Parts: sequence; structure tokens; C-alpha cells
Amino acid sequence: MSVRGITVDGETLGALAPRIFRVAGIVGATGLVLSILISAVFGAWDRLLFSYLTAFIFVLTISLGALWFTLVQHMTRAGWSVVLRRVSEAIAANLTWLAIAFAPIAILVMLGQGEMLYHWADASLFDAGSEHFDEVLTKKRVFFNPGFWTLRAVFYFAVWGATARMLFGHSVAQDASGDLAHTHHMQKFSPICMALYALTQTLAVVDWVMSLEPHWFSTMYGVYFFAASLCGFISILCVTVWLLQRSGRLRGVVTREHYQDAGKILFGFGIVFWAYIAFSQYMLIWYANIPEETGWYITRQIGSWRAVSALLLFGHFCVPFLLLISRHPKRAKGALALVAGWLLMMHYVDMYWLVMPRIPADLLASAETYRGFLDAVRESGNDLGFHPHILDLTCLLGLGGVAVALTARRLRDCALIPTQDPRLGESIAFENV
Repeated sequence: MSVRGITVDGETLGALAPRIFRVAGIVGATGLVLSILISAVFGAWDRLLFSYLTAFIFVLTISLGALWFTLVQHMTRAGWSVVLRRVSEAIAANLTWLAIAFAPIAILVMLGQGEMLYHWADASLFDAGSEHFDEVLTKKRVFFNPGFWTLRAVFYFAVWGATARMLFGHSVAQDASGDLAHTHHMQKFSPICMALYALTQTLAVVDWVMSLEPHWFSTMYGVYFFAASLCGFISILCVTVWLLQRSGRLRGVVTREHYQDAGKILFGFGIVFWAYIAFSQYMLIWYANIPEETGWYITRQIGSWRAVSALLLFGHFCVPFLLLISRHPKRAKGALALVAGWLLMMHYVDMYWLVMPRIPADLLASAETYRGFLDAVRESGNDLGFHPHILDLTCLLGLGGVAVALTARRLRDCALIPTQDPRLGESIAFENV
């Protein structure tokens, strides 16, 4: 195929699209059905909610990372990334259906059953005559109440979905018309969309993840989540492009130069910046030593959760840092894809580490020292350890499979690159200095 004088081969998914859609769709549907059946048979509805939320946040972060990547390319009028942008546009477009995936959680909260997942959703906490009355949460009730919480979620998905549809729609339309007005439109509105993205992404992670422990808070949490999102997306971008090239597609379009720049972003944001924010948050809380803040980390430093924290330290930072610090592995397609695949797994562990550990508020409140807290945990028989569950796997396969299937379906009827983008030639000829 000739595009503006440039020869492009293997530019569509072709017959591969329906195969991916069928297989991934079956995996996704099976995972979701099994999750419900297992929960019904073993009465594990509480665990299902946490496993589902973890899988949802994992898929959401990847799509949000894709949305940020696409927006920033238009804002900076970048040329090097054009050949990678269609994949990112398609992944970002998953934000349109993730609203449906979030609906079960929102409905549960609206029906007054949200306390199984969110402690603040228990109405008795705000009743002054109840033994469960919580004065601290009462002061936060304006923000944490089912109606306003759900309304904010609707706003988040409306912003993300509209932005993703706008970017994907104009990009595909330009393939057919070649009209530069599509590029100008995307460049014009990307700064506004980016400002809304920053606001909604930060508030969403506060609403859906940080509020799992409503007494704890961190002003760095939104930035940490952003860095994690970039890690998840760039990792899956590198793996996806490598797999597409292995299938004979994009071989004459995406080069080592593009892999190197993608590797730079993965190294800079997904490894170094992620570690910097994680350390900064930990260091400040450790140094201040305020009980209301330290409890969140204490829970993740005792029992088997200590091993998970160590895995993140070495598996998400130390080892990948050493592997990607040189330019050579970034230019080695298979090596970069391997490291990216590992980091994708670490990203899931990271989301799991954010969602799953529970803080025993009563034990923390009564303990005067760290040792006293550990003794109280042992005496109470409270098991705070890391215990994987089959629902973790089925929920991940369920939502992950649906995400892959719908991404393939979206790419079925369009090219894998923006064939009429005015910077396509610059992108294909791109070389690192």
C-alpha cells in the first residue's frame, strides 16, 4: 500500500481480528461467568468484589495511560509516535465500555450494600446514636456519600469516553478523507482534554481506591496512580507491537527507533518516576510517624504482605532499572518486549497491593507501638497475610479478555497506523540522535 509516497505493508489486522475477538471474547465471558459461579457456590461475594475491583483498576489504568499518551502526542505535535498512535487510540477507546464494567460496583453502592467494599458506605457510621458512629467520616460525608460518589463516576467516564471517541473517530476519519482539519481539531482540543484528564484521573483514584481506607489519605496518591498507568500502558504497547510484527504486520513501519523511544518512556515513567513517587510518599509518612498515616504501610509490611512489598521494590524497580538503563536493550525488540511483559505483571501486583490489604482499625487505634500492634494482631487471631484466590485469576481473565476482544474488534475495520496523518512520513523516517 502506498501512502503519500511511502510503502506500507501489513497495515491491517485482517483475518487475525475475528480470531482474536473470538478467543479473547470466550476467555473473557468464561472468566466472568466462573467468577459469579465460584462466588455463589462458596459464598465468596466479599472476595469477588475486591478481586473484581483489582482487575477493573488494572484494565482501567492501561486505558487511561493510552489516553494520556495519545493526548500528549497531539499537544506536542509529535511526529515520531504516529505509527504507534492507532494502537494507543484503540486501547484508550476501551474507556467507553469500562463504564459498564464499573456499573455493578456503582449499583451496589447506590443500593446501600457498598460497605462490603467501601467502609464509608455504611450508613450507621453517620448515625450519632449508633455504636459504629464515626466522627471523622461524618465530616467527610459531603464528599463520600453514594449519590455524589456515583455522580462523580458518571462525570469521569463521560469525560474519558468522549475524549477517547473524539480522538479515535477523527483519526480513523482522516484515513478516509485525508483532511488536515482532523489533525487541527485533535491538536486544538487536546490541551483542554488533558486538563480534564488530570482532574478526573486524580479524583477517580481517590474515590475508587484510596477511599477503601477512608481515614487514610495521601496527596501523592494521584501522581502515583498516573505513573502506574503509564507503566501499564507502555508495557502493553511494546508487547502488542512486538506481537503484531511477529505476525508479519508493521514490519516496514515500526523500527528499532520507535522501540527505543517507547523504552525511554517506560524507563522514565514506568520505572524511575514510579519509584520516585513511591519512595517520596513512603519517606514522608515514615518520617512524620503519624499513626493515622503509618497504618496504611504497616499493614503492607507485616506477614506475607512484606514479601509482596519486596517483590515490588525489586521486581518493579531494581531489576527493570538495571535491564533498561542502557540504550541497547531498548533497541532489541524481543528484549524490550520481555521486560515490558514482566513490568505488566508487576503492574498487576502493584494494583493488587493497593486494593487488597485491609487495615484493622480497632487494633491500630489501641496499639501504642509497632510491636504492640503485631502482638495484638497475633492475639486476636486476625490474619493479615497475602492470600491469593482463584477469583483473582477469573476476574482478571474476564475483564482482560473483554478488553482484548473489543480492542481487536475496534481495529478490525481500520488500519493499524493513521495512514493519512501529515506526520506519517516523519514518523517512518524517524531516527534517534
